[in-house]
Amino acid sequence: MEFLLDLHPDAYPLEGFRRRQLLDWVFGQGVGTFEAMTNLPGPVRAELAGKYHLNPFKLIETVRSTDGSVKYLFTLQDGRQMEAVYMPYLDRKTICVSTMVGCPAKCAFCATGAMGFGRNLTPGEIVAQVLAVAGGEGIAPREIRNLVFMGMGEAMLNYDHTMLAARILLHPQALGMSKRRVTLSTVGIARGIRRLAAEDDLGIKLAISLHAPDEETRRRIIPTGHVNSIEEIMAAARDYQAVTGRRITMEYTMLRGVNDHPWQAELLAELLRGLVSHVNLIPMNPWAGSGFESSTEEQIQTFYDILEARGVDVSVRRSRGRDAGAACGQLALKRPHAVTGAA
Repeated sequence: MEFLLDLHPDAYPLEGFRRRQLLDWVFGQGVGTFEAMTNLPGPVRAELAGKYHLNPFKLIETVRSTDGSVKYLFTLQDGRQMEAVYMPYLDRKTICVSTMVGCPAKCAFCATGAMGFGRNLTPGEIVAQVLAVAGGEGIAPREIRNLVFMGMGEAMLNYDHTMLAARILLHPQALGMSKRRVTLSTVGIARGIRRLAAEDDLGIKLAISLHAPDEETRRRIIPTGHVNSIEEIMAAARDYQAVTGRRITMEYTMLRGVNDHPWQAELLAELLRGLVSHVNLIPMNPWAGSGFESSTEEQIQTFYDILEARGVDVSVRRSRGRDAGAACGQLALKRPHAVTGAA
């Protein structure tokens, strides 16, 4: 049986008005069964139910934070687990979705990296996170206007599925998101960055998880970093900007005594010279067994001040949902078979 959400909206079954009805039930109202689509004829609903399914999840668990954010832990039909985070703000509703079960990048400070790699998510499994979170929060799916591919996994290594998921989310008859409010984060896959630049009809934003301006530190905290050197990543970033004209966000997790030295702030500023970028300094969200600590407020402020004095556009991104284990992988990491799905 085929998973309906894996299809691009233009490839949905039915034609014309009936297709628009089907899309509105799925994406406008977030209905999870064909039986509930009451304005479709009974035989049509029965035929759809015989060919397609709508739910990729066996179980959905939530942990709510005092700041209003909510961590969702999804158990897929094969028993594997992954996560999404819902972050409501006064002016927007944002969701951070996963593109993989686990992650092959193995960033040393990341809970997801400690899980290892399970498998790629399908386009529909990526999109279904948005629909499930909307349902869990009691809101219409189209009320979620901001989305980041920054959850579990390296989106650039699941490129085709992630791009199809993005196109589904942006489609006017699906969720109709604005391309300016969708961001894809990568640890720095140079070939993926260049592929994204060539997606003329997409236009989503790019964030690069740099985390260190020098090779020695970066390879210490990102063991797979040797595949793409900082020089290769920055060259791809400049090529991306030359093609798209879009600003690039640089994600920088602040690790105490590792990548927060003043000389590293100076080197980062030099690295970004001539690039239209914004640096997000991110205090590490601690988790047991990581071996790392977040930089102190004083260290973060010093790093910030150096970048700002060098003309770098910079901000500090405060963690949401720390009491709910909101760092990627923290909930799934506690489950011994989250990646394999073994009983």
